[in-house]
Formats: sequence, C-alpha cells, structure tokens
Amino acid sequence: MAYKGKFRPQNYKKYRGDYTKIIYRSGWELKFMKYLDRQPEVLFWSSEEVIIPYKSPIDNKWHRYYPDFWVKTSKNESLIEIKPKRQTKPPKENPKHRRRFLKEVKAWGINEAKWKAAEKFCEQKGWSWQIITEDILTITK
Repeated sequence: MAYKGKFRPQNYKKYRGDYTKIIYRSGWELKFMKYLDRQPEVLFWSSEEVIIPYKSPIDNKWHRYYPDFWVKTSKNESLIEIKPKRQTKPPKENPKHRRRFLKEVKAWGINEAKWKAAEKFCEQKGWSWQIITEDILTITK
C-alpha cells in the first residue's frame, strides 16, 4: 500500500484548496479521495490543508500536523486521519526486534501527540475527529 501520486477529482468544485495539487501517500488515501469525490452528501473536502500545532514528546518542540482530510457534509465537519490499524495502538515489545520496537515507540508518541492536538482542535470548532483504518476502507466503495 505504500505508494504516492496525484489525484485528479472529477468534482473539483467540492475541493477546498488547489485541486491540481492533491497528493495521496497510500492506496487507502487514494480510495478515500475517490469516495469523497463521488459522494453527494460530501459538500466540500480537502487533503492536508488544515494545520494543527502540536508539541512533540520526542524533542519537546512545537511542530505542525496536517491531518489527512477535512470533510464537510450538511450534518457536520470532520478531520480524518487514515492509518493502518496496527499503528493506532501502542507497540508491543518484542525482544527479537528491539530497534524496530524503539522506532515504533517514537512514532506512536508523535502520533499520539498529533491526535490529542487534533481532538482538542476539533472540540474547539465543534467538529468531529476520526481515525480510519483498513477495516472501514475495505467496506467503503
């Protein structure tokens, strides 16, 4: 699933931002973009256009987080992150793969900080926050 490319929406007027520069970073993101583009209940959407500051637990500095999607329907607005299910839970230690475990702990800490910042950001705006995994994407047509 690790590939990248440009997405060209058919309903470009629904996109908020420069619709000629929409980048997907995985097949799951591409699938979700196609879904957003063709769903009539989706009024507007964008990809990596919203910026949320967050403090990294790794270097204790402020960084910028760009959630994968902002979606507006007639009922609500949402920020959505697309992630593999295994990355949505803290890593489990494996003595055979110590280096990989440390890398996963670092990634988990950063993601958790980003997601907490996104939750707070959404709460302040009255939006919803959601992490979508392959479980949902496999049923999305």
